[in-house]
Amino acid sequence: MNRFVDRLLAMLLLAIGMLCFTRVYFALGVGGVGDAFASVRLAFFGTAGVVSALAALLFWAGLLPGRSTLAPKTPLFGRGAELQPAGRPRLRRLLAVVPFLAVLVLVADQLSPWSRQPQDAGKSLIAEQTVPSAPESQEVTSAPALEPEAAPASPFEVALAPPVSPREPAPAPAAPPQTVAPLPQAPPPQPTEPNGHREPVVWLAVASSGHSIMSASTDRTIKLWDIDGKRLIRTLGIHKDMARTALFLPDGARALTAGDDGEIVLRQLADGAVLHVFSSGQNGGVNKLAISPDGKRAVSGHDTGRVIVWDIEKGSVLHVMPGHDWSISGVAVSPDGTRAISGSIEGTLKLWDIDTGKQLRSWHRHERGPYGVVFTADGRHLITGSGDYTIKLWDLDSGREVRRLEGHSGTVYALALSADDKRLLSGSLDGTARLWDLETGSETALFDSRSGPVYAVAFAADGTVLTGGYDRSIRDWPAGGGDGVVLFAGAPD
Repeated sequence: MNRFVDRLLAMLLLAIGMLCFTRVYFALGVGGVGDAFASVRLAFFGTAGVVSALAALLFWAGLLPGRSTLAPKTPLFGRGAELQPAGRPRLRRLLAVVPFLAVLVLVADQLSPWSRQPQDAGKSLIAEQTVPSAPESQEVTSAPALEPEAAPASPFEVALAPPVSPREPAPAPAAPPQTVAPLPQAPPPQPTEPNGHREPVVWLAVASSGHSIMSASTDRTIKLWDIDGKRLIRTLGIHKDMARTALFLPDGARALTAGDDGEIVLRQLADGAVLHVFSSGQNGGVNKLAISPDGKRAVSGHDTGRVIVWDIEKGSVLHVMPGHDWSISGVAVSPDGTRAISGSIEGTLKLWDIDTGKQLRSWHRHERGPYGVVFTADGRHLITGSGDYTIKLWDLDSGREVRRLEGHSGTVYALALSADDKRLLSGSLDGTARLWDLETGSETALFDSRSGPVYAVAFAADGTVLTGGYDRSIRDWPAGGGDGVVLFAGAPD
């Protein structure tokens, strides 16, 4: 323990000695030794530094013990355990007192007024300029600041910046000619109707009488409209999820609606009452729905890739056909009600026998899914509109492509065939609907919505074109082309 204390004291004494030497070094470095008092101070700090360093060395080596210790090889217990005088207490106290006295002098010297004199003498050469005061008996005249002769003599010369003659400010450069493009003209505001759809219209169906339209929307609602009176008859029903399809039954009194909730609902048109619910269960949501011309059977395509045949009259399931590996994008039933076609999103088409549920043909000739699918009136041909932007006419007996219609720049999402089987109406995600002559394959009219994708198309009883789409409205277009009118507006934003 004594050894540890001595070494700690040695380190402290060494630090005091370094302080004393530092004080001497700075005093000599600035040339502040000029009077007797300053010389005495330097002599004292130099002596104190030497004594402190010497004392630190002796304490570290253990040569200044403070008390008697046991002699080497002396036993710790018994008579022979006698203490041997080995301490040097006087010299120890002397060598400890002198350094600590030096510390007190250092503190007093640092706080005294005379300690600043050497420091002031060594100021930096970039000190502030001072203007000497004139004698009281003389008038003070300000000399021009830029005249070098007027500068007073000074032991420290400070360089001045060269005089700068005043200059005229440079004229600002002329602004270059500028052309600003105007903002594009905003489209005119669309009309709105509080009772309209609040989200895109994805399906349109015209009643056989031609007096009413049924629409389905992603807002989950099915609405029934009066064409003649241009009014909403009623909201026919609400699905639990997005509504996809709404079809009139041949009796004109009922309708089938379907949606992503996996339910196909038989409704009464007079009041919207639900007559029966066909649930797909684990087979997934209903993407597309078609019914036979006699209204007795329905075929549904599901997002699991399954195709289901329903018996509407009996309220039962006839077949669940798992032929597709991808979600169904389109279905249709032949005019004689014996066959059905289904298409999946990767481009595969399958022909089914409704009575037996057997697959009759499968082919893959579209690069992407066929969303619009319709049979021609003779039942021998099929028309498909696809995600590859094309419309194709197929021979069902051979599966051969007969004709291709091109012109859309987006997915062909919906198709409708006129009653005389001569005109084809297509709706696309490119925002247009187009009218085609099936005999020649030429485009006869273009209908540009200018308001987003067209998801649904239909022919009205008078031959005009109906469209529904992203803007939530149902529009009526002249069959020859031109601007359409909003027949039933969507709800306000």
